[in-house]
Amino acid sequence: MSKAKDFFGHWAVKNLLGILGVYLAVILVAAVGLGLFTRHGKEIKVPDFTNMSVPQAQALARTEKLKVLVADSVYVRRMAPGSVYRQNPPAGSGVKQGRKIRLVINAVTPKMVTVPNVVGYSLRQATAEIIGAGLRVGRLRYEDDFATNNVLGQYCGGKPAEAGSRIESDAVIDLTLGVNRRENATSVPDVLGLHMLQAADVLHDNSLNVGRMVFDRDIRDYNDSLNAVVWRQSPDVGPGQVRLGVNINLYLTLDPEKVPVRAASETPEE
Repeated sequence: MSKAKDFFGHWAVKNLLGILGVYLAVILVAAVGLGLFTRHGKEIKVPDFTNMSVPQAQALARTEKLKVLVADSVYVRRMAPGSVYRQNPPAGSGVKQGRKIRLVINAVTPKMVTVPNVVGYSLRQATAEIIGAGLRVGRLRYEDDFATNNVLGQYCGGKPAEAGSRIESDAVIDLTLGVNRRENATSVPDVLGLHMLQAADVLHDNSLNVGRMVFDRDIRDYNDSLNAVVWRQSPDVGPGQVRLGVNINLYLTLDPEKVPVRAASETPEE
């Protein structure tokens, strides 16, 4: 016992232990400081700001220790003016506190855009031009022609949409397309789980139209409809079973658990 006291009581040992203690304290303080200032390993999920007003988005962002920035605006008909249309990073993304979330809001007044000329284009090319101009593809109507999915005419509100004219952004452009009778068949794609506008885009890509849209009772307004997902479609998925331009009826819900999971054997091969 006396030997141990003599050892730890020696001035050299005391100095060594003191230096070691200071060294460990510095390491501990540095580790704690690093955790506080960099929030190492700690992420928060980005909330969904869609359909909120900017003040509502700002209030929610403050509670989550995030920041929001209005980066751009678009015009979406029937959506509340000034509400959040899109965000980046998207909802559910993992970010550090203090991150800026960029918002695209619905403009208070509609923007005017120029109608492109898509006559003579393929359906795919015409769709890209129409969307790029800030417009939307509407009904696809087919007429006999030697070239399938070649645009024969473009219309807005039942009247010819003159190329170069100015109309409200997000307006719908209907297309008349040619169809060769020997090529008048397409597959019905699987749109289960997709939002309404996404499902419409997929159907158009497959030369099909959106038919009736049946909403669950808890979908009360247009904002709800934008958030709803397809839980049933009719006709259902099947390769080469329908004519081009056929209507696909969509059933939409706000409950994602209502969407059935298809077995691998039910998913058509691409």
